[in-house]
Amino acid sequence: MTVKMQRPLLLVGCGKMGSALLSGWLQRDMLEDGGHIVEPMGAAQFVDTVGLKIHKNAANLPEGLNPEVIVFAVKPQQMATVVPAYKRFSSQKTLFLSIAAGTPITFFETTLGGDAAIIRAMPNTPAAIGKGITVACPNNNASDQQAALAKSMLEAVGEATLIDDENLLDSVTAVSGSGPAYVFLMMEALAAAGIEAGLPKTLADQLALQTVAGAGALAVASEETPAQLRENVTSPAGTTFEALQVLMDDHGLQQLMTRAVAAATRRSKELAG
Repeated sequence: MTVKMQRPLLLVGCGKMGSALLSGWLQRDMLEDGGHIVEPMGAAQFVDTVGLKIHKNAANLPEGLNPEVIVFAVKPQQMATVVPAYKRFSSQKTLFLSIAAGTPITFFETTLGGDAAIIRAMPNTPAAIGKGITVACPNNNASDQQAALAKSMLEAVGEATLIDDENLLDSVTAVSGSGPAYVFLMMEALAAAGIEAGLPKTLADQLALQTVAGAGALAVASEETPAQLRENVTSPAGTTFEALQVLMDDHGLQQLMTRAVAAATRRSKELAG
């Protein structure tokens, strides 16, 4: 069930992820009382949207504004300079929702005040087409109603899950936040291997793209596990079997993926300080 905001939204940052989220909220008619966007570069795609007001910086926000949710959708390295301007809202039962990788809840509590209601979320780029997956963690000040609202907001661009252990978000970032890049690399590698095998580049690119996209769609639609789906494609001593002997050996794909996710998890922890 979609939960609507009864007070205005305040979106800080309207880049690719911010605009994807905002588009989802508008499509679901979640902004009962309209909203404000703070974006130094402007937000041209939303200029003519009824109920939305666009501002270059926080100083331009109207007096008396009482947002229900403030969403921080700026780059992690910008947080230290951007967030302090919104401390004045922390005493108005406003929920602060961050989608910045590596920026812990403690940063927001220190900057906004110990009584601020905060939810830290990690979406991924398929949110741009409504196929994202987001994991979010509320602090102790966030009420059940605020958590439900945040989950509904995040579901506007895909699936969303709430957790109560913030430490898991580093691994979430490594798996789903960074994960689309791994899949895109696999498409590149599969196409390149096809070219090595003699395929024209255009055909190799088409085959790699549609194969990965189709396999993903099948996995989502099927009740079988990925392991079972893999076995379904693998005939004994056939072509797929031979390829999997390479991909599944002791130095194959699993070892590479484990190392990659571990490296991304480690970096996420480093960014969090």
